[in-house]
Amino acid sequence: MSSKKALGRGLGAIFEDVEEAYSQDIKNSADLIREIDVDKIHPNPFQPRKYFNESAIKELAESIKKHGLLQPIIIVEKDDEYMLLAGERRLRATKEAGLSTIRAIVADYESDNLRELALIENIQREDLNPIELAIAYKELIEEYNITQEELSEIIKKSRTQITNTLRLLNLSEYTQKLLTEGKLSQGHAKTLVGLDMSDEKMVVDTVLGQKLSVRETEKLVKNLKKLKSNKNTKKKIKTSKKSLDLSEIEEKLKKLGLCIKVKSDSLIIKFEDHESIRKFLKKIT
Repeated sequence: MSSKKALGRGLGAIFEDVEEAYSQDIKNSADLIREIDVDKIHPNPFQPRKYFNESAIKELAESIKKHGLLQPIIIVEKDDEYMLLAGERRLRATKEAGLSTIRAIVADYESDNLRELALIENIQREDLNPIELAIAYKELIEEYNITQEELSEIIKKSRTQITNTLRLLNLSEYTQKLLTEGKLSQGHAKTLVGLDMSDEKMVVDTVLGQKLSVRETEKLVKNLKKLKSNKNTKKKIKTSKKSLDLSEIEEKLKKLGLCIKVKSDSLIIKFEDHESIRKFLKKIT
């Protein structure tokens, strides 16, 4: 995308629309709410949430059975049926509760805003896992060709939080899956960014196996980086010495007409007789 989408009636306005829909006084605006057949409601294909905690859905279903649905879902009418804009957990829980209808606000949105609405509603209203949230941030930034700073101002979250969340997408699929399933916290995961894949997996397995805290994980990663840095420094010194011996010294000695034999990191000078040694010593002193 060569130019940024307008933020006047663009991303910022969509946020305002979502907020307005949720801030409606339901008791005083009962005409906004309709009972809709759950079988006529289809999910938004742009929904960023991919992982749903089944036990949490069952708990919400029990709550709906006892107390009813306190917050209506938001849908848009499409071809005599409906597309879900906000509230997939509530819709799933309603179906789990065995109910045939659900309270919903039928919104009037342009179809090209459905993707953004799904992303925004989740960022604002649902507890996305860290990876889903990172993907939502990434898609909004790419869709609107905006900076992290601009996104920060629009969604009212710190730029540091957005940056740290986006960095999680650099982690391996193995680590991202554990984050998605809630087996690894974002605090643990952010300490892993920058490690190579083998070190990352080793640290993750250590964290899970030994139930390390975030502080303990930070210390482990710090020590690992320090150890690797020391090894790399020693390797560079060794390589530098070897390079000096084999390139500069060997070349200079050969120019003196000496017979040179390379063995490991050593240079062996062969002399034909004592006179050759005496001449060599005279040249270098």
